[in-house]
Amino acid sequence: MIYAENILGLIGKTPLVKLNKLTKGIKALVLAKMESLNPGGSVKDRIGISMIDAAEREGRLRPGGTVVEATSGNTGIGIALVCAVRGYKAVFVMTDKCSVEKVRYLKALGSDVVVVPVSAKPDSPDHYVNTARRIAKETPNSIFVFQYGNPFNPEAHYRTTGPEIWEQTEGRVTHFVAGVGTGGTISGAGRYLKEVKPDIKVIGADPYGSVFKTFKEAGKLMEATPYLVEGIGQEIIPENVHMKYIDRIINVTDRDSFHIARRLGREEGIFCGGSTGTIAWAALQVARDLDKDDVVVFIVCDTGERYLSKFLSDEWMKEKRMLGVEKITVGLLNQLKQDEATPRLVSVGPERQVGEALQMMNSYGLSQLPVIEEGKSVGSLREGRLMGKLLANRDLVQAPVSEVMEKGFPIVNEDIGVETAAKYLKNSPAILVEEYGRIVGIITRYDVLDAQP
Repeated sequence: MIYAENILGLIGKTPLVKLNKLTKGIKALVLAKMESLNPGGSVKDRIGISMIDAAEREGRLRPGGTVVEATSGNTGIGIALVCAVRGYKAVFVMTDKCSVEKVRYLKALGSDVVVVPVSAKPDSPDHYVNTARRIAKETPNSIFVFQYGNPFNPEAHYRTTGPEIWEQTEGRVTHFVAGVGTGGTISGAGRYLKEVKPDIKVIGADPYGSVFKTFKEAGKLMEATPYLVEGIGQEIIPENVHMKYIDRIINVTDRDSFHIARRLGREEGIFCGGSTGTIAWAALQVARDLDKDDVVVFIVCDTGERYLSKFLSDEWMKEKRMLGVEKITVGLLNQLKQDEATPRLVSVGPERQVGEALQMMNSYGLSQLPVIEEGKSVGSLREGRLMGKLLANRDLVQAPVSEVMEKGFPIVNEDIGVETAAKYLKNSPAILVEEYGRIVGIITRYDVLDAQP
């Protein structure tokens, strides 16, 4: 029989996957290191077991002890797996920037989670690292793992990730691209790869607003500014970030990170988080200038299941004004209408009285109303023109809508883009959205204008 002794035996030995669609026009071979296939769903599983193993060997972590860590989620999950298997209590401190999926995942593994403000500065007692230090100090028989300075973080990647990439590419890897967060992945794997192949290029992918690129190029520590990508970037330089193993750092916007991460899922079937989008964007930029003999390997940090309420949510992306990076369809606009008080499609039948139609328009604050009979558009009402008719003849209030309605609004398929929709709206105040032969919504000029980033 072939089986693992426990879930920890499944950590590592993740495969490489070739990109095929996002690399159109690129000569180099671009490979994704699928760390999302670790049992905890991220690259951080490797350091979780590495750091706990070290604490046990050194006698710092004893049976019945408590493990405390400051995390953006993934390291916590990696550590929580070890704690669940080995019987330790786990307490994790996270910022309110982290997705709710990560918090729930940690709690499902039996861990306690403390959430602090992301706005807290590094010298504040409310900063997530300082909060974790305090909890560990106040808790008997506990350790503070501190992934940012724990040498067994990069050591895990030196022992496993780097050698795996070397073996899987048969030594042909020419460029390695990873995020720069705690520094563990890029410093550990980068160190190994440079030892076996000194001319390999190690590239760090970093969000705009993080401090690493400026520090690498100018030796200066700028003040960090907010960004939305989770799990990479910093406002300080962690001990585990060893710049001597990093040849270059590329800044990537939130918009580009999320755009590429979403495309990885839709076009390559690689369901991943935003930090992977950051890394993949940098890898593709590097690959564009390379030849067919070059091999680029980049890290897929984690699974997209942790971000369903964040950048993988169309509603969240629209709120952050980032949907403009992709084709916005009228179907999507119809789905994203967030006014709970107004249905997506308010219509009236041709046999109803004009007074009833007016009452509906007034109740929902509408200036136009489609007239629909048996699921088909047969006409429309426009407030300005209708009021003009009523001023000329008040008796029309009792008349059926069919006597005063005008021609119906244009009907478009749900998959047309907003640019095409805008052409229809030049001559009509609204268009109707059709989905598989059913009229399911109405889009106005305001809806299209509001969708622009």
